[in-house]
Amino acid sequence: MTRQAQADMDDIWTFIARDNIRDANKFIQKLESQLKTLRRLPERCPLIPENDLLELQYRHLIYGKYRSIFRVSGKTVYVMRIVHGARLLDTSMFE
Repeated sequence: MTRQAQADMDDIWTFIARDNIRDANKFIQKLESQLKTLRRLPERCPLIPENDLLELQYRHLIYGKYRSIFRVSGKTVYVMRIVHGARLLDTSMFE
């Protein structure tokens, strides 16, 4: 997971924790569990629609309202960002 993806996860926790810390902890635990499933068959996840516009080859795993954007290189999965599903992506998000 990139530093930016970790920061995204921290921001998500903070946002949810404003209402309920227990829910924030539970959500992050489940999100991390979902991300661990990428170790096996990450290609099962669809390519992101923005690939055509951004000239990138990223995939996403959706959990709740969030998209974990990742790329695969050989046997390694790099989680680049974790963003709200309503948020549009642009190339600056990957710098």
